[in-house]
Amino acid sequence: MLAVGTAVIGSLQFGYNTGVINAPQKIIEAFYNETWIDRHKENIPKTTITTLWSLSVAIFSVGGIIGSFSVGLFVNRFGRKNSMLMANVLAFIAAALMGFSKMAASWEMLIIGRFVVGLYSGLSTGFVPMYVGEVAPTALRGALGTLHQLGIVIGILMAQIFGMDAIMGNATMWPFLLGFTFIPALVQCCLLPLCPESPRFLLINRNEENKAKTVLKKLRGTTDVSADMQEMKEESRQMMREKKVTIPELFRSPLYRQPIVIAIMLQLSQQLSGINAVFYYSTKIFEKAGVQQPVYATIGAGVVNTAFTVVSEKYDWMSYMSIVAIFAFVAFFEIGPGPIPWFIVAELFSQGPRPSAFAVAGFSNWTANFIVGMCFQYVEELCGAYVFIIFTVFLLCFFIFTYFKVPETKGRTFDEISAGFRQAASGAEKHSPEELNSLGADSQL
Repeated sequence: MLAVGTAVIGSLQFGYNTGVINAPQKIIEAFYNETWIDRHKENIPKTTITTLWSLSVAIFSVGGIIGSFSVGLFVNRFGRKNSMLMANVLAFIAAALMGFSKMAASWEMLIIGRFVVGLYSGLSTGFVPMYVGEVAPTALRGALGTLHQLGIVIGILMAQIFGMDAIMGNATMWPFLLGFTFIPALVQCCLLPLCPESPRFLLINRNEENKAKTVLKKLRGTTDVSADMQEMKEESRQMMREKKVTIPELFRSPLYRQPIVIAIMLQLSQQLSGINAVFYYSTKIFEKAGVQQPVYATIGAGVVNTAFTVVSEKYDWMSYMSIVAIFAFVAFFEIGPGPIPWFIVAELFSQGPRPSAFAVAGFSNWTANFIVGMCFQYVEELCGAYVFIIFTVFLLCFFIFTYFKVPETKGRTFDEISAGFRQAASGAEKHSPEELNSLGADSQL
């Protein structure tokens, strides 16, 4: 629990920095305007403030795209634990840039800080699930794996609560709100040295069998770790037999094309559902719907988000309908489109193509996140209250795709899941036994 809890601080950071920009939007926009007046002796143009704010929101995702693609460069060279430790340097830099941006009268520092914390978050979305999955006992791997998503939504809720005007969402304290990311990073840096390195990394990547066995005994609280050692050795042998698959090969080969399209579509369904339009801009959405205290409605959405992870406007009463609609939307999101796209990639691909598949899936997710964050305000100005109809159309398309194309994975082995893919691919071209095996790997993995 120490190891998993410490790692999930990275997930909390990701969630916090996703939601923190929402509540203080008006206050930070006023800071942008004041800075603009000091520099240019005139008020900032409306189009410019919209562009700067959209950039402040969406640059986080640009950093996430780059960070998610860099995960492999760190974990295979430095290990899982050391990679998480090193990534906190980015959190400290981002906290300093955002926290001192008001003192320096520089909105550029705030935007650069959002980019840097995006880099950190992109790395964390790879480091945390990998580390948790590799230190957790087999019987608890699925349950502990959900803590990554739970950490994210708790971080979002924390950001919404701290963003209240009475706490840090005011003209005086907002730099501390953005710089708060320094504290979880410091806590994680203090706790990580007490945590063990991933035994899978020690055995499979470093070939240090004795160290792996010692770590396993400490993690399991028992001297008999033969079953875990045997599983890891089998995985190591399987990796030696499997063909490494590059990203271009995922799209060129009919064998991998269908599962990678499924993986991409599910990641897009998560972001193009409009969920981050809610968590980036919900305070503004509620305000336009006539809600008297929009920040409290935003916090309520965060509470619903967390709870479900663990288990018009012409009339006044319609403002409350908007709250109910947002809450229901968030609840159903966390039942399906929230966690499942991350899990299903591992179920559709075995060790050979899995790293490349995760890179493509992560890139798709962060790119769609960026598009929503950058474009939502412009589209909302054009469409007004009808902006969510666009997301409704997307969701209808993803519903149809999922119903007809996504296989059920519950209770099925990798061989059973991949059998349908192999059957579809066999008519397109012939494949070597090694290539066919790399998709339908031993179910023990």
